[in-house]
Amino acid sequence: MSTTTSEPAAPVKPSVFEIETNGINVIEESERKGKPRSLFWPWFAANVSVLSVAYGAYALDFGISFWQATIAAIVGTVLSFLLVGAISLAGKRGSAPTLVLSRAAFGVRGNGFPGVISWVLLVGWETMLVVLATEAAATVIERLWTGADDNAVKIIAFIIVIALIVGGGVLGFDFIMKIQTWLTIILGIITVGYMIASSSHIHLSAVGSVAHGSTQSMIGATVMIMTALGLGWVNSAADYSRYLPRKASGKGVVFWTTFGASIAPVILVIFGLLLVASQPGGASSKLGTDIGNDAIGALATILPTWYLIPFVLVAVGGLVSGAVMDIYSSGLTLLTIGLPVKRWQGSLVDGVIMFIGTIAIVWFAPNFSGPFMAFLSVVGVPISAWAGIFFGDMVLRRKDYDDKALYKPTGRYGSVNWIAVGGMAVLTVIGWGLQGAPSISWLRWIGFLFKPLHINQSVWGGAGLGILIVIVLGFFVPFLYRGRTRAQEATQEA
Repeated sequence: MSTTTSEPAAPVKPSVFEIETNGINVIEESERKGKPRSLFWPWFAANVSVLSVAYGAYALDFGISFWQATIAAIVGTVLSFLLVGAISLAGKRGSAPTLVLSRAAFGVRGNGFPGVISWVLLVGWETMLVVLATEAAATVIERLWTGADDNAVKIIAFIIVIALIVGGGVLGFDFIMKIQTWLTIILGIITVGYMIASSSHIHLSAVGSVAHGSTQSMIGATVMIMTALGLGWVNSAADYSRYLPRKASGKGVVFWTTFGASIAPVILVIFGLLLVASQPGGASSKLGTDIGNDAIGALATILPTWYLIPFVLVAVGGLVSGAVMDIYSSGLTLLTIGLPVKRWQGSLVDGVIMFIGTIAIVWFAPNFSGPFMAFLSVVGVPISAWAGIFFGDMVLRRKDYDDKALYKPTGRYGSVNWIAVGGMAVLTVIGWGLQGAPSISWLRWIGFLFKPLHINQSVWGGAGLGILIVIVLGFFVPFLYRGRTRAQEATQEA
């Protein structure tokens, strides 16, 4: 009698179309996979947005030259995404979502404060991205087919956009990582194409003649770009690095996140600068004003008709890509603050809210986007304070996060860290006092610190100064409870 032996069966790789079963739990060692360079794909795809072209017009509005604005674009973009890259390190170290890891700083229950604000901000931004994608598709299609029913076009675009975003959020991590890889390649190629197709509107002699502005104005433009780009992603940074093995290179995590997220916005902002600076009058020219108000619509008017279909793909695709990552993170955050559902159900709940919000804005309140964006800007101040505190706390921690204590109010991280919670509250008030007052009656109290501090509000008001300051001050808050952190680690199992 003879016996045969066979090799053990290789583990079956899950399909990207299977719903992710992990929620806010710590990812098991056996499920951690990939390399830091895999982070390039989702971060590039989420930030290859035509809207970045508009930031060129905004930067020149500060009264600075093309070269000053270029430096502001590079520094502002890279610095803001460098913070995203740094916070991504926490995902590798803790293998849990960003707002779960935040419990180490704020306490398991105290973390509810930043958790709720983060969720509101994420749902708000994903709703606005759907609105913009719907309007973008309608704008371009109406130029292609004169006489097309505006409402019918919007409805069709809205249904397609919603289905893509909610579907991606529900399926989860593996689907997002795979689809973002393809979107990176496709959107990258088409973006280069529309830049070439519209390059005839760039006149380098005019670009070089734009007068220099003050250093103060240049700093203001830098802060504005930081606020508009990387700082909007800090509260979801670790959600996409938590599947990496803990032995993965920390430098690699920071580099690939920063590089992947920065490269497209830097190029697109500079392209916007070239377009706007080429026009007589710069940012105040017709093209400059049109790009500042509606970058997608303005570019559609200067592109040849044959390129409009590829252009609508990149315009809508970039917005959808960003919204997919937002809805995935907002679903995780919803679970973090206590909703007793599965991860995919959390994304579905957010999808319903996004669906209703988009209908309300596009079809019933077309003038609501301005006030809504002002509201999101206000909510961005406490999230920036959170980012500073979270990063400072992460820097102080010498060990990886305690897996069990992240879910137990009686564990070493405690229920509420009042220093972190109180620090975030105080910094939020300071940040609001140094933000530009929106033209909304119920928000005109914003910016109340400019006058007593003798800061020129006309220069700094639109620059997001409050957001930058609270990030810097927030970083030092964890040093006030450094002894608490050291005591936690002294009792932590190796």
